[in-house]
Amino acid sequence: MADLSHSSAVSPVLREKILLVEDEPEIAQLLIDYLESYGYQTQHFLSGEGVHDWLAENQADCVLLDIMLPNADKFGDGLKLCREIRQTSQVPIMMLTAKVEEIDRILGLELGADDYVCKPFSPREVIARVKALLRRSHLSKTKSGPPSEWHLDEATYQVHYHQNHVELSAVEFAIMRTLSSAEGTIFSRSQLIDSIYNDHRVVSDRTIDSHIKKLRQKLAATFGENEWIQSVYGVGYKFVMVD
Repeated sequence: MADLSHSSAVSPVLREKILLVEDEPEIAQLLIDYLESYGYQTQHFLSGEGVHDWLAENQADCVLLDIMLPNADKFGDGLKLCREIRQTSQVPIMMLTAKVEEIDRILGLELGADDYVCKPFSPREVIARVKALLRRSHLSKTKSGPPSEWHLDEATYQVHYHQNHVELSAVEFAIMRTLSSAEGTIFSRSQLIDSIYNDHRVVSDRTIDSHIKKLRQKLAATFGENEWIQSVYGVGYKFVMVD
């Protein structure tokens, strides 16, 4: 019996639904046990059969797809399912596979997968990655677009405000894009890390604070000494239009 104890309490309202397509019953049951112990609902298929019909009637918050599936010639393997799901949905997709070659990882991601984990894997790692995918998904859903006075140029990493503009580094631009996407919304440091880095690197809160400090200095030097990015003690940061 797997030890499913974990330190973080499960919220009774946390009922995101995870769709799992995995043909190995033992692996599937292990993942289901862990996911449900963390408060997630699960729906499991042993192959691609029935997946599209289920998605047509139900909403998944995250999809875990094994690449090698039985009856792939009839119902599709994980890569085909990923491509087909991505044609109609932006639901986060994580690929599960025993294939470790780089070409397989690249192919999976180019087809629209958001993450990729190779077997054998730790169920706790899968849970951590699912949480990260869901956090990024929630952030993107809450984005209402930057204030109309601001224009963020993705091609040049520039922020334009009235008649002036400032050039940012890639990381600074990503932070600015996230914060300004929902004016007044408080983003924790972990949320900012997830919105900037998608390779699960370890980044300290101090690193984020350092980037914020440099970003504030650049904004102030170009747009004036207003507190565009405000600290919320013990929580994180928020962007506020101060004009």
